[in-house]
Amino acid sequence: MPFSLLGSLDLILGAAFYKDPFLVGACLVAVGMLIWDTIEVGRNDAANLVNAVFGSRVLTRRTAVYVAGIGVVLGAAAASPVMETARKGIFDPTKLTIQMALSVYVAVYIVDTALLYSYSAFGMPVSTTACLVFELLGASFVLGTVELGKWEVVHWATAGKVVFAIICSIIITGIAAFFIQRMVRGAIRDRTTNLSVLLAHGGWIGGGMLAGLTYFMLVKGMKQVAFVKYLNKEVVSAFGPILTVVVLWAVYAAIIHAVLVMFGKRAARRLFPVLAIIGMLSMAFAFGQNDLANCASPGVAALHLIYHWDKGVVQATDLDISHWALVGCGLLLVLGMMTRNAQRVTSAEVHAGSMAHQVRLWAPNWCIWMARLLLRLRRRRPVLAPPPVLTSAGKTMHYDSLRACVILAVSASTIATASGFGLPVSTTYVAFAAVVATGMADRIFQRGDATLKLARMIWVVFSWFAAAVIAACCAGVVCLSVYNSGPTGIIICIGLNLLVRHILKKRADTQELRIREAAHERKYPERYAEEYEE
Repeated sequence: MPFSLLGSLDLILGAAFYKDPFLVGACLVAVGMLIWDTIEVGRNDAANLVNAVFGSRVLTRRTAVYVAGIGVVLGAAAASPVMETARKGIFDPTKLTIQMALSVYVAVYIVDTALLYSYSAFGMPVSTTACLVFELLGASFVLGTVELGKWEVVHWATAGKVVFAIICSIIITGIAAFFIQRMVRGAIRDRTTNLSVLLAHGGWIGGGMLAGLTYFMLVKGMKQVAFVKYLNKEVVSAFGPILTVVVLWAVYAAIIHAVLVMFGKRAARRLFPVLAIIGMLSMAFAFGQNDLANCASPGVAALHLIYHWDKGVVQATDLDISHWALVGCGLLLVLGMMTRNAQRVTSAEVHAGSMAHQVRLWAPNWCIWMARLLLRLRRRRPVLAPPPVLTSAGKTMHYDSLRACVILAVSASTIATASGFGLPVSTTYVAFAAVVATGMADRIFQRGDATLKLARMIWVVFSWFAAAVIAACCAGVVCLSVYNSGPTGIIICIGLNLLVRHILKKRADTQELRIREAAHERKYPERYAEEYEE
């Protein structure tokens, strides 16, 4: 039976009729925080979808959000209406009572909304997939060991697989993005709109990017669509992924070359910007279809448990929800992408990989010290990135459309390959690794605020692992509080959630003001020197 908000209200009334306040509280949290958490995912994870297009100034951020939002909503509408009860198989809910399983899902939402909001407020990208996985792991492990004395509640093999996939995805994306960016930069340099250069190299470069994106959409982005399932079964499985990509590459290269010959300079000016927009749409569609479960599955699972609460046992069955509910979640993701915190996440990630001289970033002193140490070991070589320029609107171009295409194509191909092997990977981790690696290939760390850029990257990577520890520990503590204190525990934990958000918002706003002032001081040192003398 599909779940809806109206059905949830019926469940609340039914639970109230049986005078079980815990079920009432759990149902209210499941519905309310499902909506809340979806917006938080939009603030952070979905905001990363527009980084490449916005950073290259192909589109303004607002326009990029609107365009990517269309892909997200369409992807959510095409998402599978079936979600598994135990996300990623991290724990076995059948080994817990209904009250325990509900406590796990409630704790996940309480911690997840606070954690994602905090990272977004400070402009820090973080993986919603990893946060959810470690929150489920921490909550189920603590509750299982403390209350039941059972270690086997957690599927440790699956948890290890997730961690392994995360680390491998970062490394593989970084290596691939570095060498591909170095190769295409060597062929194109800064002549991204030169017709003669694109006639020689535009076909194989653009064809390779489109081939990677098409394979990504077949394997990851549209795998639930009936026609795509047929293609995967009859074509990709029959001929193999390598041959399929090579054939697609040749076909796309021929089409691009023909378009360049027919339309000349007009096509040359638009080739890489159009490819970047196509890449962003592909990533947005896949995000809406596949990553929607990061925010929806705990709430839907909790509602499923409440619906069957009178049976006394947890059933690990699939959850069928309506497509209208999926579309609604997609719209909430887009709403989160439009917030100020989402803009901070996008801006900070773009500045971290910027080819410009001055950037608006912050990093702790120990990260700056480590960055200085690493930069002393480098060998000074010519910067390959184009010289910093301003757009007609006076905006800094942080990287060109060629690099934006490489970021999106490599990210999409890595996610598609990992999905083919059944490995869960993070859009955030992969996208950030591609930004960093392409920047290293263009040698942006020999220009301007190089120390600050590298320090920020070190801080982001460190914060990823810190987020996993925070998610697991906090979810465990909150889960115990919710289970042992019932509705009172839920109210107290939500109150702490709001308090943490309030405190960190003030600190984040203050830090954002300091970052802007520091960047302005580095940009106009003479003006500040005169003010100091006065």
